[in-house]
Amino acid sequence: MLEALSMYSDEMMELLLSEEEVPKELIYKVTRDAVLGGATPVYMGTAFKNKGVQPLLDAVIRYLPSPLDREIRGRDPKDEEKRIELLPDASRPFVGMAFKIVDDPFGQLTFMRVYQGTIKKGEGYVNQRTGRTERFSRIVRMHSNKREEIDEASAGDIIAVMGIDSASGDTYAESRDFCTLESMFVADPVIKIAVSPATRSDGDKLAKALQRFRKEDPTFRVETDEETNEILISGMGELHLEVYIERIRREYGVEIEVGAPKVSYRESPTKMVEFDYKHKKQSGGSGQFAHIKGKLSPIESNSEDSFEFEDHVVGGRIPKQYIPAIEKGFRDILNKGPVAEYPVVGTRIDLDDGSFHEVDSSEKAFYTAAQGCFREYFKKADPKLLEPIMNVEIEVPEDFQGTVVGDVIRRRGIMQSNDIVEGNSIIKAEVPLAETFGYATDLRSMTQGQGTFSMELATYRQTPSNIQADIIEAKRKADLVGTK
Repeated sequence: MLEALSMYSDEMMELLLSEEEVPKELIYKVTRDAVLGGATPVYMGTAFKNKGVQPLLDAVIRYLPSPLDREIRGRDPKDEEKRIELLPDASRPFVGMAFKIVDDPFGQLTFMRVYQGTIKKGEGYVNQRTGRTERFSRIVRMHSNKREEIDEASAGDIIAVMGIDSASGDTYAESRDFCTLESMFVADPVIKIAVSPATRSDGDKLAKALQRFRKEDPTFRVETDEETNEILISGMGELHLEVYIERIRREYGVEIEVGAPKVSYRESPTKMVEFDYKHKKQSGGSGQFAHIKGKLSPIESNSEDSFEFEDHVVGGRIPKQYIPAIEKGFRDILNKGPVAEYPVVGTRIDLDDGSFHEVDSSEKAFYTAAQGCFREYFKKADPKLLEPIMNVEIEVPEDFQGTVVGDVIRRRGIMQSNDIVEGNSIIKAEVPLAETFGYATDLRSMTQGQGTFSMELATYRQTPSNIQADIIEAKRKADLVGTK
């Protein structure tokens, strides 16, 4: 270790070469310099038995950069390009960030880091996202699960405020539109499963648990399927959702049934089609009439919700007041595509012509026409399913390299690189999310428990035709079971 550290200090190298003892303070100083230069110290321990926790906390204070070693800048809410320098100075205007939310028996506990200025008990501070002023009636310093009531906290302190209504990533300041800190990046969920309480009486407890977790973790989403009335939870991966399922069982005593994970597929057209669609309805009284002509075409985009709408109508063939209704009609139907009821992406609509009726045309008629047109013509655009592709990085001992690479290819993975570093094989590949379920267990089996992996969403890519057919068939059967 000292030999590695000596690369950052001539003084330490001289002491080692002359076989003199290296003073402890010099080790601390050089380690800090090394960490600030990009080195990563590694500590062993376990929070379960509280082993190694204290040395780790001491190392955080001793080696990691303080706010004085780093430039901290906030954004001016009135001008996104403008940056505001924040200094760890107790006398300047207060700026703090709520970085973690915990539901407490006595109310919500908001963990906050004070970046600049001072906060005082009983004073009001403004949530920069909502614009609401909230009173910090109780400020506590947390010592694990024990609390110490304090009257004020200043720059550099990490404290918790009780009873305020905020979300993870909110910035607080003394006045409105003063400064916002960079909000946390929240990736879109990539895995979805259905949950339901084993007994009807536990429904309220489950709802309470899900509401709490959603507030605590921005990457955890909860929704209800309108057609099946299933509660769907989605997150960053299998393990992410397994942790919450276990917490629901332990902390709330709710036994829940879990459905198979559902992959968030997308639908996209692959060729351009021209549409000419009339919507006519006459059932006594004023009728409905709308006529639209144009093109539906695919667009290249990495965005997961890409849709473009262009209006080329001239000469008042469709009155201008109806155009927004047409666009809204198309946008609103994108949530469920005609192929397998997955969201539609990569689509462009060019509205070129149409006609209207002086009496029977209305915004509602053109809105309905757009939806009917999409349902009919999207199927003619040779639509394909897109599946989420994950960037996977696997680290395994060199002996297991062949087995693991073979398994990745079997899972329809595309190899990106395979490097050997100090006897370990680091494999990078792109693998469809649908093929990664249960991978943690499989990798442990293949590598005698020595393999590790991480993954993140890379892109959406066209699903092979045979697999697309299987997905559509499975969805159809699931819908039939649901209706029965």
